[in-house]
Amino acid sequence: MRMIKDMKKKFRLNMLGLVETKKHVVTRFDVSRFWGNDSFGWEYVESDGASGGLLLMWDEMSFRMNNCYKGERWLCVEGIILKNNFNCAFFLIYGAHTREEKLVVWEELSYTAGLCQVPCCFMGDFNEIAHVEERKGNVNLSISAEEFKNWIQDMHLVDLPLNDRKFTWFRGRSCSRIDRVLVSLEWVEEFPEIRLRGGPRGLSDYCPMIVEDTSLRWGPRPFRNLDSWFTHEGFLRMVKEEWRGLGNIQFTEKLKALTAPLGRWHRDKFGDMDKKSLKFEEEIKKIDNMASNGVYDGTVEARRKALVTCCKKWYVRKELYWKQMSRSRLAKDMDKNTRYFHNVASTRRRNNRIDALVINEKLVRNQARIKIAIREFYKKLYYQEEAPIVGFRDGLVNIIDTEDAVALEVLPSTEEIKDAVWDCESSRAPGSDGYNMNFIKK
Repeated sequence: MRMIKDMKKKFRLNMLGLVETKKHVVTRFDVSRFWGNDSFGWEYVESDGASGGLLLMWDEMSFRMNNCYKGERWLCVEGIILKNNFNCAFFLIYGAHTREEKLVVWEELSYTAGLCQVPCCFMGDFNEIAHVEERKGNVNLSISAEEFKNWIQDMHLVDLPLNDRKFTWFRGRSCSRIDRVLVSLEWVEEFPEIRLRGGPRGLSDYCPMIVEDTSLRWGPRPFRNLDSWFTHEGFLRMVKEEWRGLGNIQFTEKLKALTAPLGRWHRDKFGDMDKKSLKFEEEIKKIDNMASNGVYDGTVEARRKALVTCCKKWYVRKELYWKQMSRSRLAKDMDKNTRYFHNVASTRRRNNRIDALVINEKLVRNQARIKIAIREFYKKLYYQEEAPIVGFRDGLVNIIDTEDAVALEVLPSTEEIKDAVWDCESSRAPGSDGYNMNFIKK
């Protein structure tokens, strides 16, 4: 109980699940001792004698329960996250031990998720691995593990990566990752910065799983030009005016100076594309309601056509944006589904993030120290030592003839430079300056 209160104080828990409570009855007094105040809701599954038992608690100021479903080894609470009015369902699971019992649990969870018809979050002790490396000394997956893996794929769930540790259960020399959190694609779309990490194990065989939705900023956001900008009628005109105003300075310095006006222009014209497209959708809906009530003339029809045209523009811009963010080759072969690009980009960002780093045989999570360590590592890696001066007369380099020497010193022509630039793929990832080849070609 002491550890639970410390975790609640440190991580500001909105929901807390306990697995294997070993309690046949859970009272409000019991939950209040765990939670620390009276603003809570809870549901539980009783234990079977001295084994099992589930308890799910939540802050009633953050989550409102609508329905509750229970099984022998799982507990489901369906409701609304009040902060963003997000309908969802939380499942707390204590996995079975035999293959036959596990199949029953997977089937019950699938059926209950179908009843809820909302994005789901499955968390707890699944008592099964999904990959070979998740159990120490394991060389292949058992049949039940393959069935668990197939269940995850059939349910279209995202297995949140655990970045700060490899295993979650320890007993003697045995180590496994049998505790995990699985979420629907809609969940990742709603909370793109969601991440999973392990808490302190203490005297327990298990590590607590901590799910956080954090939009941490690891420093200033780097500049990146967007291909969707070119769909705006006034973009190129604005760039030309800003470019002339920068005068005759070096080309790379001009590009660097251009990032500030481009950022301001983006915020004014492209800030929050979702709200802009939603605004046009609402206006179109109003006109549709007018038509349903018999109010429809030439003026109304012309306005609807104009709104549809504007709405289409924002759909195209959002699609270009997520296609560029995903940088996925599959984009050419799949239907243009914004959710797909959103999930690919979010997953890449989550997987590329460095939450912890081993420095001098110590695990460090402080972001400032991690940045310094990475910078120093590459400074040493690319440090150039003094090399002896080697001349042509030392016999290491053959002297070329005059014609080849002159050809090497000739500056490339404008046509050659343009051909080289236009030969590059436009949608490739931008360089350190934030500009991709599409911007340069324009």
